Amino acid sequence: MAPGRGDTDLTLEQLAAELASRGLRCCGTVQINTKRPGAGPCDMDVRVLPDGPVLRISQNLGPSARGCRLDPAALETAVGLVEASLSLGADLLIINKFGKHEAAGRGFRDVIAQAVAMGVPVLVGLNTLNREAFESFADGMAIQLPPECAALQDWVGDFLPAAERTMPG
Repeated sequence: MAPGRGDTDLTLEQLAAELASRGLRCCGTVQINTKRPGAGPCDMDVRVLPDGPVLRISQNLGPSARGCRLDPAALETAVGLVEASLSLGADLLIINKFGKHEAAGRGFRDVIAQAVAMGVPVLVGLNTLNREAFESFADGMAIQLPPECAALQDWVGDFLPAAERTMPG
């Protein structure tokens, strides 16, 4: 959880890039927000890790729209791609956000559970709106980490074999 709007997204995207440059197998999604000056809220895209497609997960409902802009079909497409990637093996699963769909039992919930069952560490972005649902889902297994790339790298390093921890980066 990061304090500023979009800060979690930026931190997770930076982390994924740095870990990939070190040769780690990350799967999951990172969110990319694109501002649309004068056209209302930003566009929301997710990049499927490690090198999958970028999918638009927001719908353009117009500048005056106030409802949820998430495109559930696009989100589920991302979920399917991540699930397939995870089945090939991974060092880390990154999920950009435990959002409304996950809180309601859909979205990335099953993929997160699959990763945990496989022994793959999971890093999940979170906001205060869905914190209670996430904590219930995590059932005491989650820990809150500082929203800083260096701290997240240290946390990931705790799960790596000693030889991989000493990789330059």
